[in-house]
Amino acid sequence: MAEEKVVLITGASSGIGAATVEKVVKAGHKAVITARSIDKLKDIAKKWGEEQVLPVKADVTNLSEIEGVVNQAIDKFGRLDVVFANAGTGSKAAGIEQGDVKDWKTMLDVNINALLFTAKASLPYLRKTQGHFIITSSIAGKITLKGSVYGASKWFAYGFGKNLAEEMAQWNGRCTTICPGMVNTPFFDEAKPDKLDPSDVADAVLYAISANPRCDIREVCLMPTH
Repeated sequence: MAEEKVVLITGASSGIGAATVEKVVKAGHKAVITARSIDKLKDIAKKWGEEQVLPVKADVTNLSEIEGVVNQAIDKFGRLDVVFANAGTGSKAAGIEQGDVKDWKTMLDVNINALLFTAKASLPYLRKTQGHFIITSSIAGKITLKGSVYGASKWFAYGFGKNLAEEMAQWNGRCTTICPGMVNTPFFDEAKPDKLDPSDVADAVLYAISANPRCDIREVCLMPTH
């Protein structure tokens, strides 16, 4: 078994986050999971046991709340090895002209500010372990999508990950940006079984954190076969 790691996962109550909890715990790691839905988090923690999974309710768009999650992780497990900044959301109306400003603000708070705050709160502890920061961006952050504010937010996540990787490299930390194509998650109103499964993205997370410490996997791109 690989060396045990303490992995903090945001947006962990469903979809990619929940799938990642399952993968990392089965691989022998411990997980600190956070989202706004404490009931879902508690169900996940109950499944795997309190010695393996710590559920903490938080709004990751609030810096003090994500700092609280990090502090509880340290109190429980004594260290932090990996942070998976996975929380994200989309917009209801496409385009700029027909877009909803309030909708944009909510989305940008989650897709940009929460990412920044999660890094800000966790980096001092990742420095101590020469740890690993992982970001969920998107193929939408690497291509042009007509009038897509969501896509632009994922361009930010992609660029931020590249810049953060250089900062963390100064102390032998690692940063991986994961760019999936369309994933069959609750993000969409209708199921999309022919697209990527959340477990595919979770596999990419496990791949990145399982690499030899000499190997900094900077980017993983995943696309549906069909």
